[in-house]
Amino acid sequence: MDMIYLDSSATSFYRPPQVAEAVAGAIRTMGNCGRGVHQASMESARVIFEARQLADRLFDGYGPEQTAFTANATASLNIAIKGLFGPGDRVVTTVLEHNSVLRPLYELEQAGTVVERIGCLGQESSAAEEKCRGILDMEALHRAVRPGVKGVVVTHTSNLTGNVQDIRTIGRWCRQAGALFVVDASQSGGILPISMKEDFIDVLCFTGHKGLMGPQGTGGICVKKGLSIRPLLTGGSGIKTYSKTHPASMPEALEAGTLNGHGIAGLRAALLWLEENGGTKGAYAKERVLAEAFYEGVKKIPGIRLYGDYESSLRAPIVTLNLGDADSAEVSDWLAWEHGIYTRAGGHCAPLMHEALGTRNQGAVRFSFSRFNTMEQVEQAIQALQEW
Repeated sequence: MDMIYLDSSATSFYRPPQVAEAVAGAIRTMGNCGRGVHQASMESARVIFEARQLADRLFDGYGPEQTAFTANATASLNIAIKGLFGPGDRVVTTVLEHNSVLRPLYELEQAGTVVERIGCLGQESSAAEEKCRGILDMEALHRAVRPGVKGVVVTHTSNLTGNVQDIRTIGRWCRQAGALFVVDASQSGGILPISMKEDFIDVLCFTGHKGLMGPQGTGGICVKKGLSIRPLLTGGSGIKTYSKTHPASMPEALEAGTLNGHGIAGLRAALLWLEENGGTKGAYAKERVLAEAFYEGVKKIPGIRLYGDYESSLRAPIVTLNLGDADSAEVSDWLAWEHGIYTRAGGHCAPLMHEALGTRNQGAVRFSFSRFNTMEQVEQAIQALQEW
């Protein structure tokens, strides 16, 4: 039985071959960036700097030095949230968020930070159809983003519904209110266009192993020039050895310790491949077609319940569903063992979104598509669900 991998929102399985080749080559040739002037160290520095340039171009950032590499988006979000906000600050976020946002904010809340969480349209309604769309209440968010708010933390794309937030509008509201705008681009990086400048983003957090198709253990944080973030970690930086304080200049300010140079070499290869193959336009065009075909094929299956706003002209290549009252984990396991179709079931680390959708106990089955999936695989997945 051939595998059909439809779990790219969790991690990319299909990657350009250049990614694995770059990691293998890096292990054989690269030393420690910033820890020497010999060839192995300088080769590492070159590769990592080129990765910064590629990420900066992709996100229309404020220069390659403003991109610091981390282990993943969770690390980036912790750096941003804990390094920008503290007791007495007011922070606005949403129920769409991943635990990588929710849990750091819960910790700050215990220490005295005031956190306001914006819900979805119809969240309090008894109408199941309205709940299932999971659309962020933008009017409520607009009212909340007012002078005195220190920051707003929003996911660009819900990892559960695939709904895309209008970050340009939210960013404009933040700029008008004098609030910092932190965007979680875990699900949109490499798939949807993002411009830090035009979207008024102060801090962009991304991971390398999803839409960017890089290795696990890679990610980054892009920071607007002039904004200082209190580092989560301090220690070795390769510069200013005799200073008692960690360097304040980017990117070293947020990169204490040895970087995952081998992984970043793979991420560089993925970013370069993405840039040379149409960028986000190339990725989105293929992935959206596959997701729409899957949605059209399953929406009339008896007892099926779909989650997300499928009337939107812009959404991530995600289709999330339940089959009647069947446990989502049971359905996902059946798809894997009986049909070789790999999906993600359960809570998706998005507890407040499941509560908003009314799926806290059942969970949901998420199908997420890559540009390397085929229409034949989509048709096989539709057929499998029809057999349930």
